Amino acid sequence: MYFGGDYNPEQWPEDVWLEDVRLMREAKVNLATVGVFSWARLEPSEGVYDFGWLDRVMDLLHDNDIQVNLATPTASPPPWFGLSHPDAMPVRADGTRLTHGSRDTYCVNAPAYRVASRRIATALAERYGAHPATAMWHVHNEYGTTCHCDHCATAFRAWLRDRHKSLDALNDAWTTAFWSQHYSAWEQIMPPRTTQYRSNPAHLLDYRRFCSDALLAHYREQRDILRVHGRQPVTTNYVMAGWTPLDHWKWSAEVDLVGIDHYTDEPGDGGLAQVAFASDLARSWARGKPWLLMEQGVAAMYVPDGTLPLEPGEHTRRSLEYVARGATGVLHFQWRASQGGAEQWHQGMVPHAGADSRVFREIADLGRTLSALPPAERAEAEVAILWDDEAAWALRNPALPVTGLDFRASVEQTHRVLWQQGLATDFVHPSHDISRYRAVLMPSLYLISDEAVANLTAYVEGGGTLIVSYFSGVADPDTRVRLGGYPGALRDLLGVRVEEFRPLTGPVALSDGTVGTFWSETVQLTGATAAVTYVGGGPAVTRHQVGAGSAWYVSTQLDASGLANVLAQAGV
Repeated sequence: MYFGGDYNPEQWPEDVWLEDVRLMREAKVNLATVGVFSWARLEPSEGVYDFGWLDRVMDLLHDNDIQVNLATPTASPPPWFGLSHPDAMPVRADGTRLTHGSRDTYCVNAPAYRVASRRIATALAERYGAHPATAMWHVHNEYGTTCHCDHCATAFRAWLRDRHKSLDALNDAWTTAFWSQHYSAWEQIMPPRTTQYRSNPAHLLDYRRFCSDALLAHYREQRDILRVHGRQPVTTNYVMAGWTPLDHWKWSAEVDLVGIDHYTDEPGDGGLAQVAFASDLARSWARGKPWLLMEQGVAAMYVPDGTLPLEPGEHTRRSLEYVARGATGVLHFQWRASQGGAEQWHQGMVPHAGADSRVFREIADLGRTLSALPPAERAEAEVAILWDDEAAWALRNPALPVTGLDFRASVEQTHRVLWQQGLATDFVHPSHDISRYRAVLMPSLYLISDEAVANLTAYVEGGGTLIVSYFSGVADPDTRVRLGGYPGALRDLLGVRVEEFRPLTGPVALSDGTVGTFWSETVQLTGATAAVTYVGGGPAVTRHQVGAGSAWYVSTQLDASGLANVLAQAGV
């Protein structure tokens, strides 16, 4: 069981380092993530290295039985890099080129950045690949930076050629006959930069896919360099937020262990539900492999306007929840709270008050508790929720029937109801083998492929229970609406046909005593039966017997009690 966090000794004089390792030993810290933001110290000028300080840190930690998760520092290029390679600074969609002064200021497709990344990764691998303290490698940090520069334009066109093969196929997939967007040469295609009005949703979606692949190529380059010089596992840290353009199923096949950064923003049981959600996602992305909590806040919640302290004992409770759901370690950002810099008010395991503090005492108690825990045992989940990053990205399209359609929010609500009922839950991709689950839930999965529909149909025919919520299955993987009535590709499976969406401005009463909000539909039964109706109206929740199983459709947004009622009717 790993316990520790990000350690930034370069921020402190060396006499503090001795105090750090003494306190680490007291708190049973056995893993420190080192070097995440240290590029400027490691390579103070291009091609010139200073490893002396890191040598001393590595030796000091090893001498005190603390292993190192050694990072490549490529998330934050040093000042000299931007001056030497201004074309490698990122460009926003509106054309603004950013400059050095924060973190994550780079274009992942700039040749100079890729060269510099490989160079620093190679230097670190050669020097520390055989160091006895190096337990694993941490590539980059919280991948997610995007850019719209000319380097990206060139790389995007190459990616599009590989995906679509021809301009005819691309024009068809993007429906470029609309608004005179037909492309007659690859060079006409740009990243989705700021334009007069709404952008093409297929263009936006393909760019997100491209960004995920471009960032993954950067990760693979470093991973492969590190593997040449050692056998330690190589990973990176996913930030658990909707803004990151990462296809987590694809990425998780490339890392040696899944690592997540997770910061809660709700008190009490709400925060525990968030922990359960993030943990179940990480475990599912890992698909049987280990996963690691790489970062969490220390005794605080992170709310939009700052932080709020957790009640005494609450941090321990949340940490143990991660472990109970399969985490092989509990790490934090960061070990010692920074005295200055942009995150000086980000709490540390050693806070500004020092070791004589409630926070550090709780951290030390947690370390001792974790060091004595046996491995967690967990029952196999019998229920699964469909998760597809591409479908989530597509719902960020600004040209949807109504604002507020949110895949992640729908998934989180569904997961929370299952969690409240004590049901162990996995996440699965629509293309995965789902035959072992007795129930599969599909919250607002806007995009779906023909292959996924066939997979779900076979699952229901074989005896499974599928529960589908509104605005699912209505578009193909290129965001084109599936014609003939909603819910598109799922009409036959669900035994319903919808002609019109009817977004709501207030709640509507349902026949089971619950209410629907936000969304409703005029549902025609084409084989299904009504399980719940709109009071004074038509079907709200339907059930369709298909083979040995059943497919349910929920045409409105239910609250927790309404969804629990449907799950009970479906036998979940």
